[in-house]
Amino acid sequence: MTSDEIIYDRNIGVARLLEIMRRLRDPKTGCPWDIEQDFASIAPYTVEEAYEVADAIERQAWTELPGELGDLLLNTIYHAQMADEAGMFDFDTVVQVISDKMIARHPHVFGGENRDKSAEQQVADWEAIKARERGAPASVLGGVAQNLPALTRAVKLQNRAARVGFDWPETVQVLDKIREESAELVAAKASLGPNEIEEEFGDLLFVMANLGRHLGVSPEEALRKANAKFTRRFNAVESALKAAGKALSETDLAEMDALWDAAKRAEK
Repeated sequence: MTSDEIIYDRNIGVARLLEIMRRLRDPKTGCPWDIEQDFASIAPYTVEEAYEVADAIERQAWTELPGELGDLLLNTIYHAQMADEAGMFDFDTVVQVISDKMIARHPHVFGGENRDKSAEQQVADWEAIKARERGAPASVLGGVAQNLPALTRAVKLQNRAARVGFDWPETVQVLDKIREESAELVAAKASLGPNEIEEEFGDLLFVMANLGRHLGVSPEEALRKANAKFTRRFNAVESALKAAGKALSETDLAEMDALWDAAKRAEK
């Protein structure tokens, strides 16, 4: 098939998208913007698209999900195309690597191991296989990606440290540490500069992430839901003011607080 036949055949599957990307990156006939991109410039879009997938799932926007997953797939193909151009690997290599990984990490499905164990044990086995694949790291904390969302990375770092016993045994000790860090932040605000205040605030966030881990709560997910709740309730405040013929600039905090409380009660 010719390139155009592949591109305009809606039934050909992933080969169509691979050819579209190849054409977009063609140095002579492609899109100038796409040609200029590199791994570093595309990486932020990859992260953004992953969050948009998560957002569609959170909102149960199932009709939007295929498009968001497609955007994420496009980013994978974009990176693979650039790697192919550089002679490093191609999309088939990506597929082969992830397929081999899934087989190796599921010996209870594709091998002879017994699959009669809990989901928690499966997770522990997965981590053990990953550790064997990595070999002996230079540090217990080695391999935790730098560019993860900060709260997620905090939990992963804490989980790694906990595996070797560096962890509070009881939640009450984490709560004591939160009180300590809160007091240090208050003291820093009273007498220290912006750098010290930022450091103390970071310490408090780090311990809060640890509390979430001890409670079995994902800090990232909890904050995402809190953001959604704040947005929902603030939108209700705006709607109530609009229905009353008033703008935000024409009201005060007391009135907005009352409308906020009303929106809160309406959710219960």
